[in-house]
Amino acid sequence: MRRLWKGLSSYTVIGVANTLIHWQIFFLLSVAAGLRQAISNLTAFCVAATFSFYMNALYTFDGRLSVGGYLLFMVAMGALSYGVGHAGDLWRLHGLLTVVMFSALSLVFGFLFSKYVVFRERDT
Repeated sequence: MRRLWKGLSSYTVIGVANTLIHWQIFFLLSVAAGLRQAISNLTAFCVAATFSFYMNALYTFDGRLSVGGYLLFMVAMGALSYGVGHAGDLWRLHGLLTVVMFSALSLVFGFLFSKYVVFRERDT
């Protein structure tokens, strides 16, 4: 079980910075610019995830950067981001609840997806 969550602490620290970036952009777009939550959440995710993908590649997953891995991560997690934002629009959730829900889902699913799909150890 310990091996499953190895790297979660550095992923979480980077995730805190990611969350601050994400939330600031989300609220700027949704409140100040009046955009829908789905678009605001997806745009904020793209900016914040680019930062965290690079930082996690360097500090959490031993520097295995690749364009394919980046695109895979962005598409999969971007779909989750848009879906949560869309649910927020449909259910007329407060924006804070939308980003809190996405942040929680992103921490768990993003870590597992990164560790076992995007940055998985390959046999040489």
